[in-house]
Amino acid sequence: VQLVESGGELAQPGGSLKLSCAASGINFNIHAMGWYRQAPGKQREFVAGITRGGNTPYADSVKGRFTISRDNAKNTVFLQMNSLKPEDTAVYYCNARLGPFVGRNGFWGQGTQVTVSS
Repeated sequence: VQLVESGGELAQPGGSLKLSCAASGINFNIHAMGWYRQAPGKQREFVAGITRGGNTPYADSVKGRFTISRDNAKNTVFLQMNSLKPEDTAVYYCNARLGPFVGRNGFWGQGTQVTVSS
């Protein structure tokens, strides 16, 4: 199983980034896909998820700014991040799982660094 994230980079406050996660080695269509993040000195936290049925829960801190989507034909999940804030700075991880977005279950990517700074 491989989850490969890309798209993380330095962005200015108020700017936008789009993260991608390409999955292989799993039946992508039946997995819920999620994005988590971990800032220095903090625990990993849930950011956004998309179930096999298309439900999209979000963390309160990103609602209205981030949008998660998936392309089942390409085994890829995306995270569109708008109106970025310095507090969005973190390593962002892609996750694939067969259950709810609770705990550290499922498969994880290696992470991609997002830095929001002027």
